[in-house]
Amino acid sequence: MKKKWLTCLFTYSVLVSGVSHAEQKKTVAPTLNGIEFPAGYKQWQTIGISHRTDNNSLRTILGNDTAVKAARAGKIKPWPEGSILAKVVWKQRTDENWPAAIVPGEFLQAEFMIKDSKKYETTHGWGFARWKGKDLKPWGESANFAQQCAACHTPVADKDYVFTSPAVFIDNKK
Repeated sequence: MKKKWLTCLFTYSVLVSGVSHAEQKKTVAPTLNGIEFPAGYKQWQTIGISHRTDNNSLRTILGNDTAVKAARAGKIKPWPEGSILAKVVWKQRTDENWPAAIVPGEFLQAEFMIKDSKKYETTHGWGFARWKGKDLKPWGESANFAQQCAACHTPVADKDYVFTSPAVFIDNKK
């Protein structure tokens, strides 16, 4: 009886999480510059959102604990060492129940910036990584792909090379 109960509990937890057993064991290849896909990023907190009108995509920018703490305190010039920013990108679509709403559609990619000024000195102190599509294929043709990322981020050098403007969160403390 106990074994049957545990089997039911396991099956229920898999169904509730929406992740199959096969997906749980899936490994994602690191990027060509050696960055591993950050485990647990889906549990990080939101730092900001963006809507790109040039390619009709929606983005949620998440942060690890270090990045969230800095964003909430307004201490992001520069971002502290150990900050990790995740940008999850979807194609935009119109909500079928509310035509005025634009919502996430097809998953496009997950991008990460990792603040380590010594390790990533040649890319403005940030490690760049991107995985594309549902199969999370590492992006880049060589280990030097991060130079493209760093060059693209040069216009926001005064913001520590980060495009994201953290959203203001209001709480009930006075």
